[in-house]
Amino acid sequence: MIDSALQILRQNNLKVTKQRKDLLAYLNQYQDKYINVSAVDEHMHKLYPRMSHNTIYRNIRDFNHLGIVELQTKRNVLQVKYQCDFKHVHHHHFICTNCGKVQELSQCPMEQFQRQLPGCKINGHKFEIYGICAECYEKFKN
Repeated sequence: MIDSALQILRQNNLKVTKQRKDLLAYLNQYQDKYINVSAVDEHMHKLYPRMSHNTIYRNIRDFNHLGIVELQTKRNVLQVKYQCDFKHVHHHHFICTNCGKVQELSQCPMEQFQRQLPGCKINGHKFEIYGICAECYEKFKN
């Protein structure tokens, strides 16, 4: 999965550095869960004590712009997750509010919304559903 991200970096004329590879390797662990960007920052500082916060955040923003990672803000905290599907960048999520697990949704509801907005042109969207995943729900039931 990291190879796809490295290819995207190269295609967009971004250098493939050891720091970026290590950042991608760390983020690759979070394909099904968001992590606070501050935790990513902390991890990268353990590997590279002289690496600035700005460099780490800039790389994450660049990765987001290129579709390598996804960002969300939860309770005013910026969170990041590695792109789970490079072949289908346009997708949506169900996010468990208990454990934070993220599941990809295969269908997009935009056609339904477009029908409700005649004459309008939708330029973009982000669709997330929040609830309790099956595993957590099973624990709550018992």
